[in-house]
Amino acid sequence: MANGQKLVIVESPAKAKTIAKYLGDEFTVLASIGHIRDLVDPKDLPADKKKGSLAKFSIDIENDFEPFYAISPGKSKTVTDLKKALSAADELYLATDEDREGEAIAWHLLQVLKPKVPVKRMVFHEITKEAIQEALQHTRSVDDNLVQAQETRRVVDRLYGYEISPVLWRKINRGLSAGRVQSPATRLVVERERERMAFVSSAYHDVEATFDSAVAGEPQFVAKLQTVGSKRIATGQSFDDRGQLTADVLQLSAADAQALAEAVTDSAAKIEVVSVESKPSTRRPAAPFTTSTLQQEASRKLRMSAKQTMDTAQQLYQEGHITYMRTDSPTLSSQAVNAARKQAAEMFGAELVAAAPRVYTGKSKNAQEAHEAIRPAGEVFKKPSELASILSGRSLDLYDLIWKRTIASQMEDAKVSTTTAKIKVSPVPMAESAEFTASGTVVTFRGFMAAYEESQDETRDDEKENESKLPNLQVGQKLTAVNVEAKDHQTSPPPRYTEASLVKALEEDGIGRPSTYAAILSTIINKGYVSKRGQALVPEWIAFTVTRFLEENFGNLVDYAFTAQMEEDLDLIAAGKLDRSEWLKGFYFGESEATGLRNTVENLGDSDPRAINSIRITDAITLRTGKYGPYLEVMVEPGSEGADENGRRIVNIPDGLAPDELNEQKAIELINAPIITDRVLGVDPNTGFDILFKDGRYGPYVTLDDPKAAKPKTASLFKTMSPETLTLEDAVKLLSLPRVIGQDPETGLDITAQNGKFGPYLSKGKDSRSLATEDEIFTLDLPQALEIFAQPKYGGRRTAATPLKEFGEDPASGLNVVAKTGQFGLYVTDGAVNATVPKDMNLEEMTGEEAFELLAIRREKLGLEPGQAPAKSGKAAKKPTTTRTVKRGATRKSK
Repeated sequence: MANGQKLVIVESPAKAKTIAKYLGDEFTVLASIGHIRDLVDPKDLPADKKKGSLAKFSIDIENDFEPFYAISPGKSKTVTDLKKALSAADELYLATDEDREGEAIAWHLLQVLKPKVPVKRMVFHEITKEAIQEALQHTRSVDDNLVQAQETRRVVDRLYGYEISPVLWRKINRGLSAGRVQSPATRLVVERERERMAFVSSAYHDVEATFDSAVAGEPQFVAKLQTVGSKRIATGQSFDDRGQLTADVLQLSAADAQALAEAVTDSAAKIEVVSVESKPSTRRPAAPFTTSTLQQEASRKLRMSAKQTMDTAQQLYQEGHITYMRTDSPTLSSQAVNAARKQAAEMFGAELVAAAPRVYTGKSKNAQEAHEAIRPAGEVFKKPSELASILSGRSLDLYDLIWKRTIASQMEDAKVSTTTAKIKVSPVPMAESAEFTASGTVVTFRGFMAAYEESQDETRDDEKENESKLPNLQVGQKLTAVNVEAKDHQTSPPPRYTEASLVKALEEDGIGRPSTYAAILSTIINKGYVSKRGQALVPEWIAFTVTRFLEENFGNLVDYAFTAQMEEDLDLIAAGKLDRSEWLKGFYFGESEATGLRNTVENLGDSDPRAINSIRITDAITLRTGKYGPYLEVMVEPGSEGADENGRRIVNIPDGLAPDELNEQKAIELINAPIITDRVLGVDPNTGFDILFKDGRYGPYVTLDDPKAAKPKTASLFKTMSPETLTLEDAVKLLSLPRVIGQDPETGLDITAQNGKFGPYLSKGKDSRSLATEDEIFTLDLPQALEIFAQPKYGGRRTAATPLKEFGEDPASGLNVVAKTGQFGLYVTDGAVNATVPKDMNLEEMTGEEAFELLAIRREKLGLEPGQAPAKSGKAAKKPTTTRTVKRGATRKSK
């Protein structure tokens, strides 16, 4: 690096590549690839530090909550490269994102790199030439308040998780976790399911008629019964969640509705229009996107998860296509307003552009990242068609959504006219007459709707308003009934949360911040507390157990108002209006023995783990969340079929059965289902012993009933086999495994096919190869087996197949990275090094940066350089992890 060089550090290689285009030759742009250090895992602390609170949290509670940081796994080479580049530079620009996380990354860079040259904090909201040049002219120092707010959040999350999670392990089950925002978010989903479980459906009936005005060219139209006599009929909104009427309405029976329908079609019926009323209304365009509204709309319109939305938006931002994607503000700059208005006029005509610029303000009182709204970057917006050759798939779809919303925000209001007609029918049973209503809505001036319309979340008993037109009706006009139907309905429970509606609820309740919503949703899904059924979020039974335990023992920590207040306090720390140290003391130690996280945990009373894991279905049926999943426990007569000596019988809950579907009737149905365990399939022709079918804790299996064997031979069923249809022939084949296919002509060793913990495989001495399907265990012949062994051990048929996902070029190794599946599950590879994908990481949502980081961590553990493959003779030496303790005071401030 020549004299006069300036080093610019950003978070990601993509961002570095884009920024470098707008800077001169005197700038070198490198990426930290996210955080370069983090709180140490307590088990990785140096031996002399493993004492007191440091040993438990990697936080020195007694010393002002001092965190113990270390270089993150896989980041040693990054740090070395940055130090080398800095040694040849005479200025350092920290160009990380302008939010708490970005500010903290910049601060950690200062602590690790210890620059001896001038340091400038460079911030921008979009990656365009103009924005970068502007940022160079207006640098600042690292904002210590933002850094302290981020560190406080990190410390609180560590204290919360490391104090409460072990309690869950002791009281409920190993592997469970609690989190400052994760647990309240899970509680929201559980509470909605509780409402659905407690909901009592009610039946109601109505009548729908198709009328004809008999005027040439006029359409037929549909009207619904509204009143009988002077009394309105019941609708879904007339009932509460207990199934009780809450209004003075007429609840029609099926017979009543049918009689009314027949009366309308009677030739003697008099049908006439008694009123026609038209009401104009105005619809205003939605504000430009904030982080939460982008996640909501991408979920509704594009079926993208919050994480997919944020990962895609981050890519668009880093490539210079949109402005910064983490923001609470719907405000547009004057530059953006002018660009939107100009493009709207070009695309849709000047008459559809608002007469004056529209100004939008946010609802958040303490907007953490009050930047500009999310919009296309630059002074002139790129049309989606102009980026079609660069972007594709989700990237293009999301950009198109952002572009349309931004353009529409500066367009005219839409004008709508709704016409409502009332039709009287007489005579009818139960009263002198009945009244039907029909509505038709037409858009008289499209305005912003020519560019974009916002989607809406599902609501209970929702009747969507469609654009339709009524015929030109006149008061006193006679009509004829073309078709009349009596209809029966059931009231609907509150709809489950979707990712869109849960993000909206989190925002309304003040839980988390825009930058955390995607992580919250990913966490509660990956941790197994919530699953997705289509777009709906369904809580698992373990979520009920954990939520109830937290409500009973840590009520304030899952209280929505308390959680929201914590967020506001972090905002105050970020604004320099609240002292970080005093706040942490109050949170952890409390003001009395009854308050504070530590006191709450220490004073936790004894509780019966069995009671915690139990949910009553009936007096005799209890649902329990056991180590191996939920099950029903029913008390029957001792000695009954399937019962133990205490009269306790276990019934597994089928996969996919949602909690609100397990009512008393369904539980009894499951209990009364034929028992398929412990049945005799027949006699084994090879040994003469009975072959039994059993259903154990690890799934269904068959076993030989050999009374002399200390450990009778067993075999698990294949995934493709059904317990109900399993035959004696199937069982004999399973118990015959491993199957000897033949001998290897070179070594003379037997080649066997068998099923194992990680799936079907071939074995030859100590050598093995995975098989693609379980059926191949019985169908492969010797030539086919030899061909498989002739292929590379970690290549062969499985790795030669199309990768499950491609991530592009790893900036460290320069090699293409893909995800594959192997004997031990999912992994990512660049062809030189393989790294296992953690079980709680969703492959579909994994980003390139996450894949590259897994490989970087693996390389560091093996002591390898990027692109270097492990030596065949043994493992490379492991490099030590560099650790540093934070020192407060002058080092906190950047110069």
